[in-house]
Amino acid sequence: MKSVIKTIALATTVAATPLMVATTASAAGEKYILVSHAPDSDSWWNTIKNGIALAGEQLDVEVEYRNPPTGDLADMARIIEQAAASGPDGIITTLADFDVLSGPIRAAVDQGIDVIIMNSGTPEQVREVGALMFVGQPEYDAGYAAGLRAKGDGIGSFVCVNHVISNTVVAERCRGFADGLGIDLGSQMIDAGQDPAEIKNRVQAYLNANPETDAVLTLGPTSADPTKLALEEMGLAGDIYFGTFDLGDEIVKGIKDGIIQWGIDQQPFLQAYMPVVVLTNYDRYGVLPGNNINSGPGFVTKDGLTKVEEFAGKYR
Repeated sequence: MKSVIKTIALATTVAATPLMVATTASAAGEKYILVSHAPDSDSWWNTIKNGIALAGEQLDVEVEYRNPPTGDLADMARIIEQAAASGPDGIITTLADFDVLSGPIRAAVDQGIDVIIMNSGTPEQVREVGALMFVGQPEYDAGYAAGLRAKGDGIGSFVCVNHVISNTVVAERCRGFADGLGIDLGSQMIDAGQDPAEIKNRVQAYLNANPETDAVLTLGPTSADPTKLALEEMGLAGDIYFGTFDLGDEIVKGIKDGIIQWGIDQQPFLQAYMPVVVLTNYDRYGVLPGNNINSGPGFVTKDGLTKVEEFAGKYR
């Protein structure tokens, strides 16, 4: 925990101009910076921005969101270095690629900055970089639970539409799903890229080449939305089993319309909100949870949409 003197000194410097600010809560207390791997085009992260903004407002701390505009991880590594150089009380960051990001994160920890890993990473990686804890969804476990659910629904084959192939932790969702089904992943995971038109084309190409495919698994709105369009154009919407990670306006609509069987809610709001709460209480009172915080998985189906639909894309 930082000394009171250091905290007061930092409070006098928070008016400095931040880099790549997307969400800020003005305050006179501690300052925390969240660095994500998401490109500007990924709307799923709006909930993350809302989460840190609300936490900042409620706790009277300054919060800031930074990200690489194109999702380039080398750029993200530089952003983490810049964030550390600005001397915040804490950094909240994703660990999308251990090889690329572990160095800058360790350097921040060595500098005396408290770090919490959120969303992407594993508890083992968190310990290795010296971070305080992990807040997020165990990706393999979430995929495995989804696979068991799909197996119970009679699914035996699938295609996993991966729009973030460079994020090796997220790929664990696909591997877990295959293991839950009791089959090899093999070539059933495709590199879809991030362009909606390209994702749609690649999904259609795979299903045309593999017409026996029982199910489609997408890893978030970036891949789910164009996949939904692909299935509608092919006349398969509502006929092929479709599960997805995460939520969003189109995903919720797809669940409501019976096109998507379920969405796995990893609760991104909590992934952003809880690290600010933990860091603030650690700085102020020296208290720290003894375990990592699992924000998911939870399955959202047509039967439980009322609250989710109200806040999808905002706090859910």
